[in-house]
Amino acid sequence: MDKYDRLQTLIRSLGSAAVAYSGGVDSTLLLKVAYDCLGEKAVGLIAVSPSLPPYELAEAEEIARHIGARLERIATREAEDPRYRANPANRCYFCKTHVYQELIEYARARGFAALLDGANADDLGDYRPGRQAAREYKVHSPLQELGFHKEEVRQLAKRLGLPNWDKPAAACLSSRVPYGTAITPRILSQIGRAELALRRLGFRQLRVRHHGEVARLELDPQDFPAALEKREAIVSALREAGYTFVALDLAGFRSGSLNTVLSDEVLVQ
Repeated sequence: MDKYDRLQTLIRSLGSAAVAYSGGVDSTLLLKVAYDCLGEKAVGLIAVSPSLPPYELAEAEEIARHIGARLERIATREAEDPRYRANPANRCYFCKTHVYQELIEYARARGFAALLDGANADDLGDYRPGRQAAREYKVHSPLQELGFHKEEVRQLAKRLGLPNWDKPAAACLSSRVPYGTAITPRILSQIGRAELALRRLGFRQLRVRHHGEVARLELDPQDFPAALEKREAIVSALREAGYTFVALDLAGFRSGSLNTVLSDEVLVQ
């Protein structure tokens, strides 16, 4: 029995399931398999807050329609929590605490047997304080439990015809703000506008790291020549988004690059 068969068996055994869905390839695969196995006894739940860009929400909804699965928007209130807004190193824990609480309450009230998320085996190697919240709320992570690595997720998603199988890894907009800099809806909106402008210029793998008046762009190094060719358009777009200075990070795109400032003691928690 291969991992896909085991995944189907695991999900069928639940009887019903709600999927914490973001539109990324991991949660999309999970929603697809849940819907295929459980039909109307599966539902996708997408957390909506200022940290989710409107374009990501629209894309996630379109993909859920492609799958045929029911999708519910769940408003979450992490932005009202002063612990989250203070943006400490474990900000993600406070965020996920709010998110999972809302999703669990929705799922339980409607009789769903479990809440699933798209964490995979590769996530075990990164600093992810939100996983503590997942454990506290007893969220199931079938891809991680069955040892699916990211590349395996992508290949299975491609095999099942999911349109976002090669979508670059994404993260909430708050992850673009250095720890200790207060999170505000204005900053999140500014980052979202800047990243949307870059996407419209043809860049896919990117982050706009927010450093006050400075936008530090992380792009795939292979996109550096295109960035230089489009330099004036990039500068104009990011100034329109509210930045005074625009810098290209020569180290290129790195998922979780802001974690490099954390001590080893924090990273092993």
